[in-house]
Amino acid sequence: MSNGEMPDPEQIKEIMRIMSDTIPDMLSNITRVLYGAQEGEEYGRAVANFYKEVKAAGMSNEEAFALTKEYMGNFNIANVIGGVAKGSKGPKGD
Repeated sequence: MSNGEMPDPEQIKEIMRIMSDTIPDMLSNITRVLYGAQEGEEYGRAVANFYKEVKAAGMSNEEAFALTKEYMGNFNIANVIGGVAKGSKGPKGD
């Protein structure tokens, strides 16, 4: 499939089968990790600890809030997926 070649129908069929087998489970696992009760408690503790540590380091309330907001954004599912998608793109010409 390099040099602009299109996959043949059987290759497309296999790719679609693999995607239909793996993506639903992957999304389910991601959702559980992000929104499960135990995971939510751990996430809350992590965010609170992060805020406490930046305050202890001498940050103002406004600075600590801004950094904590950015820290929380790193756990946002859209950001995670977007980062993975950006990371999977090879250099131009690949």
